[in-house]
Amino acid sequence: MKRASSSSSQYTKTSHTGPLLINTDDLTLTLNPNAWTQMANIVSVDMPAGTGFSYAETQEGWISSDTILASDYKDFIKKFLSDNPKFLRNPLYISGISYSGIIIPKVTLELYEGNERGDQPSVNIQGYILCSPLTNKFMDFNSRLEYAHRMALISDDIYQSAINNCNGNYVDTMRANSACRKSLLGYEKCTSRINFDNILEPVSDDSKYNIGITAINNWANMEVVQQALNVHQGMVGKFDENNYTIHYSEGKNDTICYAYDIFSSFSYHKKLSAKSCRALIFSGDHDLTFPYVGVEQWISSLNLEVEAPWEPFYVDNQVGGYLTRYELNNYSLSYATIKGSGHVVDIYKPKEAFVLVQRWFSTQAFSSDS
Repeated sequence: MKRASSSSSQYTKTSHTGPLLINTDDLTLTLNPNAWTQMANIVSVDMPAGTGFSYAETQEGWISSDTILASDYKDFIKKFLSDNPKFLRNPLYISGISYSGIIIPKVTLELYEGNERGDQPSVNIQGYILCSPLTNKFMDFNSRLEYAHRMALISDDIYQSAINNCNGNYVDTMRANSACRKSLLGYEKCTSRINFDNILEPVSDDSKYNIGITAINNWANMEVVQQALNVHQGMVGKFDENNYTIHYSEGKNDTICYAYDIFSSFSYHKKLSAKSCRALIFSGDHDLTFPYVGVEQWISSLNLEVEAPWEPFYVDNQVGGYLTRYELNNYSLSYATIKGSGHVVDIYKPKEAFVLVQRWFSTQAFSSDS
Protein backbone atom coordinates (compact mmCIF):
# COMPACT_ATOMS: atom_id res chain seq x y z
CA MET A 1 0.00 0.00 0.00
CA LYS A 2 0.99 3.58 -0.57
CA ARG A 3 1.53 6.29 2.03
CA ALA A 4 -2.10 7.25 2.59
CA SER A 5 -5.64 6.59 1.50
CA SER A 6 -5.34 9.84 -0.48
CA SER A 7 -2.08 9.18 -2.31
CA SER A 8 -0.97 7.32 -5.43
CA SER A 9 1.47 4.43 -5.53
CA GLN A 10 3.45 6.12 -8.33
CA TYR A 11 5.59 8.12 -5.91
CA THR A 12 6.45 5.01 -3.92
CA LYS A 13 7.41 3.10 -7.06
CA THR A 14 9.51 5.86 -8.64
CA SER A 15 11.19 7.44 -5.63
CA HIS A 16 12.26 4.65 -3.31
CA THR A 17 11.10 1.00 -3.51
CA GLY A 18 10.62 0.45 -7.24
CA PRO A 19 13.26 -0.56 -9.81
CA LEU A 20 13.43 2.90 -11.41
CA LEU A 21 13.91 6.40 -10.02
CA ILE A 22 12.79 9.67 -11.58
CA ASN A 23 15.55 12.23 -12.05
CA THR A 24 13.90 15.38 -10.75
CA ASP A 25 15.95 17.62 -13.05
CA ASP A 26 14.90 16.23 -16.43
CA LEU A 27 12.25 13.56 -15.59
CA THR A 28 14.33 10.75 -17.05
CA LEU A 29 14.51 7.34 -15.37
CA THR A 30 17.50 5.64 -13.82
CA LEU A 31 18.02 2.30 -12.09
CA ASN A 32 17.42 2.24 -8.35
CA PRO A 33 20.31 0.54 -6.52
CA ASN A 34 18.09 0.05 -3.45
CA ALA A 35 15.02 -1.32 -5.21
CA TRP A 36 12.97 -3.72 -3.11
CA THR A 37 12.26 -5.65 -6.31
CA GLN A 38 15.74 -7.14 -5.86
CA MET A 39 14.36 -9.19 -2.98
CA ALA A 40 10.63 -9.55 -3.65
CA ASN A 41 7.87 -9.37 -6.22
CA ILE A 42 5.91 -6.19 -5.51
CA VAL A 43 2.31 -5.43 -6.43
CA SER A 44 1.20 -1.87 -5.68
CA VAL A 45 -2.40 -0.72 -5.87
CA ASP A 46 -4.10 2.66 -6.09
CA MET A 47 -7.20 2.58 -3.88
CA PRO A 48 -9.71 4.07 -3.28
CA ALA A 49 -11.05 5.46 -6.55
CA GLY A 50 -9.75 8.97 -7.08
CA THR A 51 -6.15 8.24 -6.13
CA GLY A 52 -3.52 8.20 -8.85
CA PHE A 53 -4.94 6.88 -12.12
CA SER A 54 -7.78 4.99 -10.41
CA TYR A 55 -11.41 5.83 -11.09
CA ALA A 56 -14.95 4.55 -10.59
CA GLU A 57 -17.67 4.02 -13.17
CA THR A 58 -20.58 4.43 -10.74
CA GLN A 59 -21.38 7.03 -8.10
CA GLU A 60 -21.25 4.36 -5.41
CA GLY A 61 -17.75 3.43 -6.54
CA TRP A 62 -16.41 6.80 -5.41
CA ILE A 63 -17.54 6.20 -1.82
CA SER A 64 -15.05 4.54 0.54
CA SER A 65 -13.82 4.38 4.12
CA ASP A 66 -11.01 2.83 6.16
CA THR A 67 -13.11 -0.32 6.62
CA ILE A 68 -14.17 -0.53 2.97
CA LEU A 69 -10.61 0.10 1.84
CA ALA A 70 -9.26 -2.76 3.97
CA SER A 71 -11.92 -5.10 2.58
CA ASP A 72 -11.21 -4.00 -1.01
CA TYR A 73 -7.47 -4.59 -0.57
CA LYS A 74 -8.13 -8.06 0.81
CA ASP A 75 -10.47 -8.86 -2.08
CA PHE A 76 -7.93 -7.55 -4.60
CA ILE A 77 -5.17 -9.74 -3.17
CA LYS A 78 -7.39 -12.85 -3.32
CA LYS A 79 -8.46 -12.09 -6.89
CA PHE A 80 -4.91 -11.30 -8.02
CA LEU A 81 -3.65 -14.62 -6.66
CA SER A 82 -6.60 -16.49 -8.18
CA ASP A 83 -5.78 -14.95 -11.56
CA ASN A 84 -2.03 -15.57 -11.08
CA PRO A 85 -1.84 -18.94 -9.32
CA LYS A 86 1.93 -19.26 -9.87
CA PHE A 87 2.33 -16.83 -6.94
CA LEU A 88 0.00 -18.67 -4.54
CA ARG A 89 2.80 -20.57 -2.79
CA ASN A 90 5.05 -17.52 -2.45
CA PRO A 91 5.35 -16.09 1.08
CA LEU A 92 3.04 -13.06 1.19
CA TYR A 93 3.69 -9.90 3.19
CA ILE A 94 1.44 -6.83 3.22
CA SER A 95 3.29 -3.53 3.53
CA GLY A 96 2.52 0.16 3.76
CA ILE A 97 3.60 3.57 4.98
CA SER A 98 2.13 6.26 7.23
CA TYR A 99 -1.72 6.27 7.25
CA SER A 100 -1.60 2.74 5.84
CA GLY A 101 -0.77 1.73 9.42
CA ILE A 102 -4.51 2.05 10.07
CA ILE A 103 -5.39 -0.27 7.18
CA ILE A 104 -2.58 -2.86 6.80
CA PRO A 105 -3.06 -4.73 10.11
CA LYS A 106 -6.77 -5.24 9.35
CA VAL A 107 -6.01 -6.52 5.82
CA THR A 108 -3.37 -8.89 7.19
CA LEU A 109 -5.67 -10.19 9.93
CA GLU A 110 -8.53 -10.78 7.48
CA LEU A 111 -6.22 -12.85 5.27
CA TYR A 112 -5.21 -15.01 8.25
CA GLU A 113 -8.81 -15.43 9.35
CA GLY A 114 -9.88 -16.27 5.79
CA ASN A 115 -7.35 -19.10 5.73
CA GLU A 116 -8.66 -20.34 9.07
CA ARG A 117 -12.22 -20.41 7.71
CA GLY A 118 -11.07 -22.31 4.63
CA ASP A 119 -11.72 -19.45 2.21
CA GLN A 120 -10.32 -20.03 -1.27
CA PRO A 121 -7.82 -19.46 -2.51
CA SER A 122 -5.73 -20.05 0.60
CA VAL A 123 -2.91 -17.52 0.66
CA ASN A 124 0.57 -18.00 2.10
CA ILE A 125 0.34 -14.97 4.37
CA GLN A 126 3.46 -14.63 6.53
CA GLY A 127 3.24 -11.15 8.02
CA TYR A 128 3.38 -7.42 7.41
CA ILE A 129 5.77 -4.47 7.13
CA LEU A 130 4.99 -0.92 8.28
CA CYS A 131 7.06 2.22 7.83
CA SER A 132 6.34 5.21 10.11
CA PRO A 133 2.80 3.97 10.77
CA LEU A 134 -0.21 5.78 12.14
CA THR A 135 -1.77 3.33 14.61
CA ASN A 136 -3.94 5.35 16.98
CA LYS A 137 -5.45 8.71 16.01
CA PHE A 138 -4.96 10.04 19.53
CA MET A 139 -1.82 8.35 20.80
CA ASP A 140 0.37 9.05 17.77
CA PHE A 141 -0.51 12.75 17.62
CA ASN A 142 -0.30 12.99 21.39
CA SER A 143 3.25 11.60 21.37
CA ARG A 144 4.52 14.62 19.45
CA LEU A 145 4.92 16.66 22.64
CA GLU A 146 7.23 14.12 24.29
CA TYR A 147 9.16 13.68 21.05
CA ALA A 148 9.59 17.46 20.70
CA HIS A 149 11.03 17.56 24.21
CA ARG A 150 13.40 14.65 23.58
CA MET A 151 14.69 16.43 20.45
CA ALA A 152 15.11 19.79 22.27
CA LEU A 153 12.42 21.51 20.19
CA ILE A 154 10.66 22.64 23.36
CA SER A 155 12.09 23.60 26.72
CA ASP A 156 11.96 21.61 29.94
CA ASP A 157 9.61 24.26 31.35
CA ILE A 158 7.08 23.95 28.51
CA TYR A 159 7.19 20.16 28.68
CA GLN A 160 6.89 19.95 32.47
CA SER A 161 4.04 22.47 32.52
CA ALA A 162 2.14 20.38 29.97
CA ILE A 163 2.79 17.22 31.98
CA ASN A 164 1.52 18.90 35.15
CA ASN A 165 -1.55 20.62 33.70
CA CYS A 166 -2.87 18.70 30.67
CA ASN A 167 -3.86 15.36 32.23
CA GLY A 168 -2.07 13.45 29.49
CA ASN A 169 -4.01 15.13 26.63
CA TYR A 170 -1.75 17.30 24.48
CA VAL A 171 -4.04 17.34 21.45
CA ASP A 172 -7.34 18.95 22.45
CA THR A 173 -6.46 22.60 23.07
CA MET A 174 -10.10 23.71 22.85
CA ARG A 175 -11.11 21.89 26.04
CA ALA A 176 -7.82 22.38 27.88
CA ASN A 177 -7.62 24.46 31.05
CA SER A 178 -5.80 27.79 30.85
CA ALA A 179 -2.49 26.49 32.25
CA CYS A 180 -2.52 23.53 29.83
CA ARG A 181 -3.48 25.74 26.90
CA LYS A 182 -0.57 28.07 27.67
CA SER A 183 1.84 25.12 27.60
CA LEU A 184 0.43 23.78 24.35
CA LEU A 185 0.57 27.22 22.74
CA GLY A 186 4.25 27.28 23.69
CA TYR A 187 4.72 23.89 22.02
CA GLU A 188 2.88 25.07 18.90
CA LYS A 189 4.95 28.25 18.70
CA CYS A 190 8.21 26.29 18.96
CA THR A 191 7.20 23.77 16.28
CA SER A 192 5.15 25.94 13.90
CA ARG A 193 8.07 26.36 11.49
CA ILE A 194 9.41 22.83 11.89
CA ASN A 195 9.15 20.36 9.01
CA PHE A 196 7.21 17.49 10.59
CA ASP A 197 8.31 15.03 7.90
CA ASN A 198 11.95 15.63 8.82
CA ILE A 199 12.78 18.06 11.61
CA LEU A 200 16.24 18.68 10.11
CA GLU A 201 14.86 19.90 6.78
CA PRO A 202 13.60 23.45 6.26
CA VAL A 203 9.93 24.23 5.81
CA SER A 204 10.19 24.91 2.10
CA ASP A 205 8.84 24.02 -1.33
CA ASP A 206 12.41 22.90 -2.02
CA SER A 207 12.32 20.06 0.50
CA LYS A 208 13.25 16.62 -0.80
CA TYR A 209 9.66 15.45 -0.46
CA ASN A 210 8.10 18.42 -2.29
CA ILE A 211 10.63 18.25 -5.11
CA GLY A 212 9.82 14.57 -5.55
CA ILE A 213 6.06 15.21 -5.60
CA THR A 214 6.44 17.92 -8.24
CA ALA A 215 8.56 15.61 -10.38
CA ILE A 216 6.13 12.67 -10.23
CA ASN A 217 3.18 14.96 -11.07
CA ASN A 218 4.99 16.36 -14.10
CA TRP A 219 6.18 12.92 -15.22
CA ALA A 220 2.85 11.14 -14.79
CA ASN A 221 1.01 13.84 -16.75
CA MET A 222 3.20 13.34 -19.83
CA GLU A 223 1.20 11.77 -22.66
CA VAL A 224 3.99 9.35 -23.56
CA VAL A 225 4.15 8.13 -19.94
CA GLN A 226 0.41 7.54 -19.74
CA GLN A 227 0.50 5.63 -23.01
CA ALA A 228 3.35 3.45 -21.72
CA LEU A 229 1.40 2.77 -18.51
CA ASN A 230 -1.76 1.88 -20.46
CA VAL A 231 -3.76 4.54 -18.66
CA HIS A 232 -7.38 4.59 -19.83
CA GLN A 233 -7.52 7.89 -21.68
CA GLY A 234 -10.37 10.17 -20.77
CA MET A 235 -11.15 8.44 -17.46
CA VAL A 236 -8.74 10.48 -15.33
CA GLY A 237 -8.16 14.16 -15.97
CA LYS A 238 -5.01 15.54 -14.42
CA PHE A 239 -2.86 13.13 -12.41
CA ASP A 240 -2.14 14.35 -8.90
CA GLU A 241 -0.02 12.33 -6.48
CA ASN A 242 -2.13 13.49 -3.53
CA ASN A 243 -5.91 13.78 -3.49
CA TYR A 244 -6.40 16.33 -0.73
CA THR A 245 -10.18 15.87 -0.75
CA ILE A 246 -9.69 12.60 1.14
CA HIS A 247 -6.27 13.26 2.69
CA TYR A 248 -6.41 12.72 6.47
CA SER A 249 -5.14 15.28 8.94
CA GLU A 250 -5.40 15.41 12.71
CA GLY A 251 -9.04 15.57 13.80
CA LYS A 252 -10.44 15.71 10.27
CA ASN A 253 -14.11 14.78 9.91
CA ASP A 254 -15.47 12.39 7.29
CA THR A 255 -15.88 13.79 3.78
CA ILE A 256 -18.72 13.11 1.33
CA CYS A 257 -16.64 10.37 -0.29
CA TYR A 258 -14.50 8.95 2.52
CA ALA A 259 -15.13 7.97 6.15
CA TYR A 260 -12.19 7.72 8.57
CA ASP A 261 -13.96 5.01 10.54
CA ILE A 262 -11.01 3.14 12.06
CA PHE A 263 -9.72 5.12 15.03
CA SER A 264 -7.03 2.63 16.01
CA SER A 265 -5.51 -0.48 14.46
CA PHE A 266 -4.06 -1.67 17.76
CA SER A 267 -6.69 -4.38 18.22
CA TYR A 268 -5.65 -5.93 14.89
CA HIS A 269 -2.00 -5.99 15.97
CA LYS A 270 -3.10 -7.63 19.21
CA LYS A 271 -5.01 -10.36 17.38
CA LEU A 272 -2.12 -10.89 14.97
CA SER A 273 0.18 -11.46 17.95
CA ALA A 274 -1.71 -14.73 18.50
CA LYS A 275 -0.97 -15.91 14.93
CA SER A 276 2.08 -17.46 13.31
CA CYS A 277 3.09 -14.07 11.98
CA ARG A 278 6.14 -11.86 11.46
CA ALA A 279 6.02 -8.06 11.66
CA LEU A 280 8.64 -5.47 10.78
CA ILE A 281 7.97 -1.92 11.96
CA PHE A 282 10.44 0.92 11.39
CA SER A 283 10.49 4.67 11.90
CA GLY A 284 12.76 7.56 11.10
CA ASP A 285 14.14 9.04 14.30
CA HIS A 286 13.68 12.59 12.93
CA ASP A 287 10.01 12.10 12.07
CA LEU A 288 7.59 14.38 13.93
CA THR A 289 4.58 13.32 11.85
CA PHE A 290 4.12 10.01 13.69
CA PRO A 291 7.07 9.90 16.10
CA TYR A 292 8.79 6.71 17.20
CA VAL A 293 7.66 7.60 20.75
CA GLY A 294 4.05 6.70 19.95
CA VAL A 295 5.08 3.55 18.07
CA GLU A 296 7.05 2.33 21.06
CA GLN A 297 4.05 2.98 23.32
CA TRP A 298 1.65 0.72 21.42
CA ILE A 299 4.28 -1.96 20.87
CA SER A 300 4.85 -1.99 24.64
CA SER A 301 1.09 -2.47 25.13
CA LEU A 302 1.21 -5.72 23.15
CA ASN A 303 2.99 -7.25 26.17
CA LEU A 304 5.49 -9.17 24.07
CA GLU A 305 8.71 -10.65 25.37
CA VAL A 306 11.95 -8.94 24.41
CA GLU A 307 13.93 -11.52 22.45
CA ALA A 308 16.79 -9.19 21.48
CA PRO A 309 17.13 -5.84 23.28
CA TRP A 310 17.73 -2.45 21.66
CA GLU A 311 21.04 -2.46 19.83
CA PRO A 312 22.56 -0.86 16.74
CA PHE A 313 22.53 -2.40 13.29
CA TYR A 314 25.19 -1.48 10.78
CA VAL A 315 25.29 -0.46 7.12
CA ASP A 316 28.72 0.00 5.51
CA ASN A 317 30.32 -0.26 8.96
CA GLN A 318 28.27 2.70 10.21
CA VAL A 319 25.29 2.71 12.56
CA GLY A 320 22.23 2.57 10.35
CA GLY A 321 19.78 2.58 13.22
CA TYR A 322 18.66 0.63 16.26
CA LEU A 323 16.71 -2.59 16.46
CA THR A 324 14.65 -4.42 19.09
CA ARG A 325 13.08 -7.81 18.50
CA TYR A 326 10.03 -9.10 20.37
CA GLU A 327 8.40 -12.52 20.38
CA LEU A 328 5.33 -14.24 21.74
CA ASN A 329 4.88 -17.92 20.87
CA ASN A 330 4.83 -17.95 17.05
CA TYR A 331 4.59 -14.18 16.66
CA SER A 332 7.70 -12.09 16.05
CA LEU A 333 7.92 -8.30 15.84
CA SER A 334 11.10 -6.44 14.90
CA TYR A 335 11.11 -2.70 15.55
CA ALA A 336 13.81 -0.38 14.23
CA THR A 337 14.53 3.32 14.25
CA ILE A 338 16.55 4.59 11.28
CA LYS A 339 19.24 7.07 12.27
CA GLY A 340 18.87 10.48 10.66
CA SER A 341 15.73 9.63 8.70
CA GLY A 342 12.46 11.46 8.38
CA HIS A 343 8.92 10.17 7.84
CA VAL A 344 9.30 8.36 4.50
CA VAL A 345 12.39 6.39 5.41
CA ASP A 346 13.00 5.06 1.88
CA ILE A 347 13.45 8.62 0.63
CA TYR A 348 15.73 9.93 3.35
CA LYS A 349 17.71 6.74 4.04
CA PRO A 350 17.04 4.35 1.13
CA LYS A 351 20.06 2.11 1.64
CA GLU A 352 19.47 1.70 5.36
CA ALA A 353 15.82 0.78 4.72
CA PHE A 354 16.80 -1.65 1.97
CA VAL A 355 19.42 -3.40 4.12
CA LEU A 356 17.04 -3.62 7.09
CA VAL A 357 14.25 -5.20 5.07
CA GLN A 358 16.59 -7.47 3.10
CA ARG A 359 18.12 -8.90 6.27
CA TRP A 360 14.69 -9.33 7.83
CA PHE A 361 13.47 -11.25 4.77
CA SER A 362 16.60 -13.38 4.60
CA THR A 363 16.33 -14.92 8.04
CA GLN A 364 13.85 -15.38 10.83
CA ALA A 365 16.19 -13.54 13.19
CA PHE A 366 19.15 -11.73 11.68
CA SER A 367 22.12 -10.57 13.71
CA SER A 368 22.27 -6.81 14.11
CA ASP A 369 26.00 -6.66 13.32
CA SER A 370 25.87 -8.72 10.12
